[in-house]
Amino acid sequence: MKHYAVFQMPEIIHYGRGAFQTIGKEASLRGRRALVISDPVMDKLGYVDEGRKYLTESNMESVVYSGVESEPTDVYVTEALELFRTKQCDVVISLGGESCIDTAKAVAVLASNEGHIGDYRGGKKTVGVKPAPHLAVPTTAGTGSEATDVTVITNTTDDVKMMIKQPAFLPDVATVDPALTLSSPKHVTAATGIDALSHAIEAYVSKKSHPMADSMALSAVNLIVQHLKTAYHDGDNIDAREAMSLAAMQAGIAFSNASVCLVHGMSRPIGALFHVPHGYSNAMLLPAVLEFSRNEAVDRLADIGRIFSSGGLSSNVQAADHAVSSVKELCRELHIPNLKEWGIDKQDFESVINKMSADAWDSGSPASNPRVPTLYEMEELYRVCFDYDFSQMSPAGRNRG
Repeated sequence: MKHYAVFQMPEIIHYGRGAFQTIGKEASLRGRRALVISDPVMDKLGYVDEGRKYLTESNMESVVYSGVESEPTDVYVTEALELFRTKQCDVVISLGGESCIDTAKAVAVLASNEGHIGDYRGGKKTVGVKPAPHLAVPTTAGTGSEATDVTVITNTTDDVKMMIKQPAFLPDVATVDPALTLSSPKHVTAATGIDALSHAIEAYVSKKSHPMADSMALSAVNLIVQHLKTAYHDGDNIDAREAMSLAAMQAGIAFSNASVCLVHGMSRPIGALFHVPHGYSNAMLLPAVLEFSRNEAVDRLADIGRIFSSGGLSSNVQAADHAVSSVKELCRELHIPNLKEWGIDKQDFESVINKMSADAWDSGSPASNPRVPTLYEMEELYRVCFDYDFSQMSPAGRNRG
């Protein structure tokens, strides 16, 4: 290792079937009144009421903010924070996907610290006061946000998706119950599954990778390769759902401690400007970015390729190519669309490519990529990804032109 590393994860992790039932006890150890941050879908499915029942059983009062209806924005943060303060809450519980969890991370920090959430971007301002306790309960198997110190919030004044990373954003408790993911429809299972795969692969090939994160990343890739297709085709298979929940959390821990790379840097502007959910935009970009990065990550990608393979890969070059082709094949089987198929207008897309490339670079993530792109190369990659063909193996990663 060329640099020392820090490894962190939530203080407590409850994992497995029935873990949801523990939130009342854990919340009561940290406060008396909880703000539950969720979304209309979780409310309709009954998960919010079920969670409040567990809180009541532990003598916890609760208030609900269910206004998170899309990618998290500073507006959601402001609204939820106001409710937290006016109702005199002292604990935050997030129940939902990444949008709910990231919103809750920001609320927990701002509940005891001043300013706008954007003030903490890029280390401009450091969290000085311990945040309100945060219990994260994911209902999708993808982002791993329940176990990371990262929040991604869109600043609605300039349409920039802000990635903010500080230890204070790490939830105190992660409660990962695979039963809550059974309600995920096929398309969400696909997108979040490839999202988790992108977390694991980027953590492993990152310039900031280290052995502790590597072990989590490779374990996550292995679980995803074995179980994602089953979870997609048979959504009621609780064993596959459980494996994917574990993989998503492990991948989250891996990238939180090692860093994401070019996929995530390029993905955030797509979400901010075209409102493509984060899991989808990562999935749309992953194969093309792997092709672009392949030459500088042969040995690491070879390890990934051998997880996908049943044997017969004699060289690292062959195994690295197999990693890229296997990811493309997986995206194709899971019907991941490209940006054009998503419905983005090509002219609109072209008009903001310069902004997207600049915003991606400013996020810092591309600098951790094995092959660090120029702004021009990112612009060209965006164009490649617009109508990307998952069925073709391209030599793009081997070219320098």
